[in-house]
Amino acid sequence: MDIQRILAQNVRRHRLAADLSQWQLVERLEALDADLGVDQAYLSHLENGRKNPTLITVACIAKALGVTVAQLVQEPDAG
Repeated sequence: MDIQRILAQNVRRHRLAADLSQWQLVERLEALDADLGVDQAYLSHLENGRKNPTLITVACIAKALGVTVAQLVQEPDAG
């Protein structure tokens, strides 16, 4: 199990399900915590598995997407 890959896939899947662009998600994150420091490039790297975010960042992303942290780190069902 590669938690970084799972997180990346889940963030992207939930963002697309919410019909949000990366820019729109960044705007939501900035509204939640202006000091978080997540920009579109960071989010792109995160969704491609090239960034390892802090737990606080994961929690903010979950809140911005309207999901739980558990949903972002949960391995998808194989079936």
